[in-house]
Amino acid sequence: MPDAMEPFIRIRGLTQSFGGNHVLRGIDLDILRGETLAILGGSGCGKSVLMKHLPGLLRPTGGSITVDGVEISNLREREFGPIRRQMGVLFQGGALFDSLTVAGNVAFPLRESGMKDETQIANRVSEALGIVHLSGEQDKLPPDLSGGMRKRVALARAIVHKPACVLFDEPHTGLDPINADSIDHLIRDLQRDHGVTNIVITHELRSVFRIADRVAFLDQGRVHWTGTAEELRTTKDPVLRAFVDGDSGEPWD
Repeated sequence: MPDAMEPFIRIRGLTQSFGGNHVLRGIDLDILRGETLAILGGSGCGKSVLMKHLPGLLRPTGGSITVDGVEISNLREREFGPIRRQMGVLFQGGALFDSLTVAGNVAFPLRESGMKDETQIANRVSEALGIVHLSGEQDKLPPDLSGGMRKRVALARAIVHKPACVLFDEPHTGLDPINADSIDHLIRDLQRDHGVTNIVITHELRSVFRIADRVAFLDQGRVHWTGTAEELRTTKDPVLRAFVDGDSGEPWD
């Protein structure tokens, strides 16, 4: 278990509003260096909005976010480069470019960051594809890949610049149980073998119980609860219990 005294990300009083819609209402959360944190909550509770603040894709209405000791809430756009290089993002749909090969997709963030040495780029791409068990697939195009392979290419792209932290937005969406299991193993491998801090938004409780060191549950724009996956499994909290059991409270005829 990671050192509880060393948060990699510290969030305090984070608020976000869009017009009159108050999505985040004062988030307080520590994300520990080297842990896998699962973020749960009902649809519309603010999970994805919260995640978009971490690499600066959204700026908070109020509150503060500290990443590896740097307060990022008021950084200028051009100052975000070092922060974003510490974070990889696996978007829900993968967001691959269908016109680029697998290698081109994985290399994209390296070229965007200014890397020009093609040998170095090829080596980094090969290393990233090896981590996600896709060695030798460099020349394929995304339309020729299965859904599980596309997700792994997207993960390779997220880790090709060797980030300290990877953000997973619903990584199991569109995957069958076997491919979802493969993604879970990759998340655990990144943590165990590469020291990566993983932040995983998901509704897949089976995955949470397999991969999460800790769980944060959001409700109505706030952190309602944090604890271990096992504590979640046995909770008597009525809000959490309804979520874990999938109980809407409506009677069955």
